[in-house]
Amino acid sequence: MNRRSLLKGGLLAGISMPFVGLHDVIAKPIGGVKKAKNIIMMVSDGMSTGTLNMADLYANRTFGVGSKWLDLYRGNKAVRALMDTASASSMVTDSAAASSSWGGGMRVRNGSLNVGMRGENPQPILQKFKENGKKVGCVTTVPITHATPAGFCVNIDNRDGQALIAEMYLELKFDVMMGGGSKYFSSKRKDGSIIPKYLTQGFKVAENRAEMLTLDKLKPVLGLFAEDGLPYEVDRKNDPELMKAVPSIAEMTMKAIELMKDHRNGFALQVEAGKVDWAAHSNDVAGLIFDQLAFDEAVGKVIEFAEKDGETLVIITTDHGNSNPGLFYADEADKKFDNLQRFKHSNTWLLTQLNQSFSEEKIKEIIKESQGLDMKLEDVKSLVAHFKDIVPGQLYNESNLPFYEYGKIMGKYTDVQWAGMNHTGDYVELTMFGPGSERLTPFIKNYELHNFMLNAAEMPVHFLVKA
Repeated sequence: MNRRSLLKGGLLAGISMPFVGLHDVIAKPIGGVKKAKNIIMMVSDGMSTGTLNMADLYANRTFGVGSKWLDLYRGNKAVRALMDTASASSMVTDSAAASSSWGGGMRVRNGSLNVGMRGENPQPILQKFKENGKKVGCVTTVPITHATPAGFCVNIDNRDGQALIAEMYLELKFDVMMGGGSKYFSSKRKDGSIIPKYLTQGFKVAENRAEMLTLDKLKPVLGLFAEDGLPYEVDRKNDPELMKAVPSIAEMTMKAIELMKDHRNGFALQVEAGKVDWAAHSNDVAGLIFDQLAFDEAVGKVIEFAEKDGETLVIITTDHGNSNPGLFYADEADKKFDNLQRFKHSNTWLLTQLNQSFSEEKIKEIIKESQGLDMKLEDVKSLVAHFKDIVPGQLYNESNLPFYEYGKIMGKYTDVQWAGMNHTGDYVELTMFGPGSERLTPFIKNYELHNFMLNAAEMPVHFLVKA
């Protein structure tokens, strides 16, 4: 493989950024800055600032301690910045273009994975780390072939080609790939299961939590724990069967670290809480906050590892905001927000259980049992009526459930309200801990993170130059 030919479209390739060629620059140690042997990039996909805030509020009111992420700020233990989130085609990015900005070091159009506006194919960063001798991997709560993990791994012009991405992963033979999306690997594929190919290529395949926990570092790992996305954390935590079968994001993350941490050249790992984004698209407050807290648990465990290890750069961020939820002013905001402590299930789980033939009293009873709310009958009637008004084709809503209407109704009982149902162009939180974090400036472009990680690991970085 001609590595240089794959590195077209480096750091400065963004909106209206002309170029005539590439310059490769070897990163040199900066005085007083230690090399990062390991890099862990943690992404709460679609996390608006309100999501981060509400998870911290919930943790404080329920457990008496704040979130692990914001504890880094309170303890002055991390470096903090704002990051822009634009793609090459829009100020409002999708997850594919956002991850590609980190993975390939350039901005691409929405929907594309590391294929530039002029057809450039920058080599994704996990391929670079692998070629440099590191172990590499991805962990996610959505399909492992989904946009965010794929942006660190492959070049493909359509993020929807997940069956093809599953085949590309086989060729790359990365060390740890764990999440959902078994349907892109199994007999549900049009051309049949490719799992036997993984096995013959030396992979160990885990399909449940117990199998994951027994994995060792002798073989590359493919973990597939759901047909599509993993269940929302609030649903998993309240279902003994799911708790037994499906690992948490913290468990997957720490297993991935266990499998790679003793490698002499270190490792690079991407961790994604992908269902935070799905919950925001669905205006699902329980799905959102409890998945953010599950991600936060993983953050805490990773920071513990990094503190002991001393050679690990931890990057914590999101790729974009989504739906801008927040806790809004009202006389009983505290009391209503505390209603979330009684939730046993997400809005998605609840709406899936409902049948329009159920009486209003029965629906009221189901809501009381699963979410602890004594919902007024007029709100139940409004919910039932809106089952008929669903517009097909909403993102992550194949069942055509009335997410928007139920999100509005839920706002009356939690005082959590939403600005919409889609991505936003907000600048987002970027947090770093460990060697290399000293280089972070207060504001950074998303595509600059690519070279930032390479610099931290003292690997070659790549710049496009103007004509």
